[in-house]
Amino acid sequence: MRKRPSSRRVTKATPLPEADAARRLSAREARSRLQGLGGWTLKGGGIRKAYEFGDFLAAMRFVNRVASAAERACHHPDIDIRWNRVLLTLTTHDAGGLTSRDFALAGSCDRLAAAIS
Repeated sequence: MRKRPSSRRVTKATPLPEADAARRLSAREARSRLQGLGGWTLKGGGIRKAYEFGDFLAAMRFVNRVASAAERACHHPDIDIRWNRVLLTLTTHDAGGLTSRDFALAGSCDRLAAAIS
């Protein structure tokens, strides 16, 4: 398949300190940080949350906003869309588990969902 040239505009995100962002969190640290996030659960080396919206278009507005936030953060979730439900899974593949970046993006996703609901 032929790749299309990228026409997207690159924007600068406020990065976490590189050493902290790349450091894999211990299971204890991950559980502690998870307490600050409502509805997120630990699953298979990542964290996940299901969001439900009024209809498909609202779910897609959320997904598009998550995509923009993920691009700014250079950190991309796995996204599963089922009509009005969106399941996000976050992990840092390079670190082999969870890092601060996952929890920062999870908080951003919660704020984006609240703005749509």
